[in-house]
Amino acid sequence: MISSIRSPLLHRVVLVLAVFGGLTACQKNDASAGQVAGKLNDAAQAAGQKLDQAASYIGQQVDATKSAAQQNLDSASAPSVTIDPKALASGAQANLQGAASAANAQLGKAAALTGQSLETAGRKLQQWSAQSTASSTNAAASSSAAGDSGDAQKQMDK
Repeated sequence: MISSIRSPLLHRVVLVLAVFGGLTACQKNDASAGQVAGKLNDAAQAAGQKLDQAASYIGQQVDATKSAAQQNLDSASAPSVTIDPKALASGAQANLQGAASAANAQLGKAAALTGQSLETAGRKLQQWSAQSTASSTNAAASSSAAGDSGDAQKQMDK
């Protein structure tokens, strides 16, 4: 039961980490790219903390349930004490679903931040490319004009 819930969560975590790794591999020197990486790192840490909290909460609930069951067994004077496995399973399932929901929400936020950051990085790359192209065109035009004026001067000197 637990592996079927964790499997999609692990896939999402791996996807988010892969995106973070890709962004880290780019290592842009732009200040905003560093901010994006910082925000993504913060989101990843928050998602990791939520997963740790969920796992801790589930562990506490399991321990509390075991303790309560043991107390019931110890205090029972007759073998008439019964533990309802369906109720225990239902409670555990509800706790797992709550933890999975919280983790899923954090992963959704991390994915949204990643998408926004990638869009921003793409726009910045387009701006940089346009500026670079304009600079190259202006430099070529000015060197061509300088060559033309030199030829005109030579013609006048003759």
